[in-house]
Amino acid sequence: MANMHILLLHLILSLLLVHETLAKIPAIIVFGDSSVDAGNNNLISTVLKSNFQPYGRDFEGGRPTGRFSNGRIPPDFISQAFGLKPAIPAYLDPLYTISDFATGVCFASAGTGYDNATSNVLELEYYKDYQNKLRAHVGNNKAKEILSESLYLMSLGTNDFLENYYVFPTRAQFNVEQYQDFLVKHAGDFITKLYDLGARKISLTGLPPMGVCH
Repeated sequence: MANMHILLLHLILSLLLVHETLAKIPAIIVFGDSSVDAGNNNLISTVLKSNFQPYGRDFEGGRPTGRFSNGRIPPDFISQAFGLKPAIPAYLDPLYTISDFATGVCFASAGTGYDNATSNVLELEYYKDYQNKLRAHVGNNKAKEILSESLYLMSLGTNDFLENYYVFPTRAQFNVEQYQDFLVKHAGDFITKLYDLGARKISLTGLPPMGVCH
């Protein structure tokens, strides 16, 4: 997890440079796993939750939000760097409405991955539902503009290797390189689906080194 946060920090720094060019980003839209989950798993039947102390101790109010962090997570900092809100809300959080989601929304869910064997959380289905609500809220033309100009962040893939390849070898028919190619294809398919749904600015985070650090 620490390595993932380091990689995402590099992404933040890169995007800060983009910010200096006054790039227009109306919203940050997030897909992924625990590295970017803003609290969706609080509303999902799963043991993978972080809605308890010490999570959130450095967040505003010192409360756990469902983020797998002591405070904010990388998409929150990226959002603020682009002049948007300081924290991106989870789509399933009932405290927020489409007015909040119009400038940033998180569909990420801890434990998910590209491989269907990893998780059955349908983040793209939530995104389609979000699109319908956004069109009803701002109109078709404005919604199309927001969806095409928004920055899409994707951070997932670690769970696929950890759960399906190493811990529970459900993909034992593949060697590491073959399973990597399998996931790359699924990542490409995911990006294609996002593109077909209107996304144009997509950032995909690669896998960090996995294992025990000394």
